[in-house]
Amino acid sequence: MSMAGNLRKVAGLDKVGGLRKVARLARRRRRVDLSHPARSPLGSSVVNCVTYRDGVRVPEAGDLVEAVTGVRKNRDGFVWLGLHEPTDQEFAGIAELFDLHPLAVEDAIEAHQRPKLEHYGETLFAVFKTVCYVEHEQLTATSEVVNTGEIMVFAGQDFVITVRHGRHGSLGPLREELESEPQQLAKGPAAVLHAVADHVVDDYLGVTDAIQADIDQVEMEVFAQTGARTDPGRIYQLKRELLELKRAVVPLGRPVEDLATRPIQVVDPEIQAYFRDVLDHLIRAKEQIASFDEMLNSILQAHLAQVTVAQNEDMRKITAWAAVIAVPTMVCGMYGMNFKHMPELHWRFGYPLVIGVISAACLALYRGFRRNGWL
Repeated sequence: MSMAGNLRKVAGLDKVGGLRKVARLARRRRRVDLSHPARSPLGSSVVNCVTYRDGVRVPEAGDLVEAVTGVRKNRDGFVWLGLHEPTDQEFAGIAELFDLHPLAVEDAIEAHQRPKLEHYGETLFAVFKTVCYVEHEQLTATSEVVNTGEIMVFAGQDFVITVRHGRHGSLGPLREELESEPQQLAKGPAAVLHAVADHVVDDYLGVTDAIQADIDQVEMEVFAQTGARTDPGRIYQLKRELLELKRAVVPLGRPVEDLATRPIQVVDPEIQAYFRDVLDHLIRAKEQIASFDEMLNSILQAHLAQVTVAQNEDMRKITAWAAVIAVPTMVCGMYGMNFKHMPELHWRFGYPLVIGVISAACLALYRGFRRNGWL
C-alpha cells in the first residue's frame, strides 16, 4: 500500500470524507475573510490549509492527506493548517494524521489553558493567550476593557497547526505578512511559531497602551477638585481587567524564554534570535502591567484619602454650625423654663438685649470658625 493510502487509513478520512471536502472548499475560497466571530463560513473549523516550499505557497490539487504525503515524500516544505474552535470529531482525524499527543489534543479542543510550552516527541505544543482592547465611550464600573482568547500551535518538522479560540486574534493578516517574506517563511514551522508569538505579544503592548489612556483619565478625575465624588468602582474595574491581562502575559515569560535560549529540535537557531526580541517585548509588557497595578493602588489610596478629607471637612462644618446654634438654644432653653423670678423678665429692654447678646455671640463664633477654615 502506498504512503498516501496508509495515511488515509490511519486518519480515517476515507470513511468520513468531511475534511477532504472542506479542504477543497478552502482552496476555492481562499480570498474569503475567514476571521469569523464564531465559526468558519465554510461550515467547518478549518480556516485554511496551505503547503509552503522554500517559503512560497504551493498550489495543491489534492487534499490535506495528499499535501502531507507530498511534503514528507519530498522532504521539503511544510503544511500550515489553520483551525478555529474545532470539535472532537473534527480534530480526531487530524490528530491521528499528524500523530499528536492526546493530552495536547485535549488542551487544544477544550481551551481555557495557561500559556505554556510542552514537548511531545518531535512535536512542540505552545499555548498563547490572546487579548484585545474593548472600545468604550466612557469607562464605568461594569465596562469590559480586556477580552481574551487563545491560540494553540502544534509545530513539527513538516507541519504547523494553529488552533484559535475566541472572537478575535485572526491569523489571516499574519499569514499574508509571512507570505510577503518568503526568506523568513522558508525557515520552516518555527518561523510560523515565532510569527504567532510576536503577533500575540505585540497585541499585549497595544492593549497596555490603551489601558494607559484609561488610567490617565481616571487619575485626572481623581485629582480634580471633585475627585472625592469619583466612582471607586471604575478603579476596581480597571484592576479586575488588569488582572485578566496579567494572567495572559505573566505566565508566557517562561515558555518564550525557553524558545529563545534552550536548544529545541523544531526551532532553528536562527529563529531563536527572533524569539529573544519577542522576549524583550514581553518583559516590557510585564513591566507596564506591574507599574499599572501599582499606579491603580496609589490612585485608589489617594481617592480614599480624598474621601476621608472631604468627610472631615463636612464634620467640621457640621460641628461649627452646631456650636453657633447652641448659643440661642441654650439661652432660649433657660428663658423657656417659665420661672416667676428670672433676671430682667419684666424689664422693657430685656427681650432686645437677649436677642442682641445671642446675635453677637453667634456672629463672633461664625467669624472665628470662618477664620480658622471650618466654615
